[in-house]
Amino acid sequence: MRNAPIQRILNKLKRHSFYLGGDQPHVAWVERIRSVFGALIGLMLVLTIAKYLGELSGLDEWLMASLGASALLVFALPQSPMAQPWAVIAGNTLSALVGITVIHLSNGPLLAMPLATSLSILGMFILRCLHPPAAAVAMIVVLGHVMHYRYAFFPVMVDSALLVMAGAVYSNLTGKRYPNRPN
Repeated sequence: MRNAPIQRILNKLKRHSFYLGGDQPHVAWVERIRSVFGALIGLMLVLTIAKYLGELSGLDEWLMASLGASALLVFALPQSPMAQPWAVIAGNTLSALVGITVIHLSNGPLLAMPLATSLSILGMFILRCLHPPAAAVAMIVVLGHVMHYRYAFFPVMVDSALLVMAGAVYSNLTGKRYPNRPN
């Protein structure tokens, strides 16, 4: 009888635990370490190559800030449709192109940021390349006032392709199939 109030409180807490991540699936520690180590190796490799390519071509921009979010999808959720090569590469590249175009056509960031982001989402729907970090690429382009279309190809497209390649090699070496292959 004394435990009834405590049990009610515990039941209420359990019912609302999704607010604190209770709806997240359990992930084994081996998989957590595999994902974290993959993201570390993959990002180090991509950033090293991109920095070298930037120095080789004399460009200061060799990194896109949303690459970390793309790495989470590629290394931790390699089976997700949003982590597949087309989604990562096309989604990021398209969003950069949209963001740059919006900057050229818009007068201020208060309109340009939501316009670039929403139009990049529309473009990703049309091209079937939904990749959540790509929506951030559009905003990053506007915030950084990137005016050159070259940025969409280097670093955005090149970094995305390098990340996908690193993800494919690492995942397949560690027993995860990536990219998804249709049956």
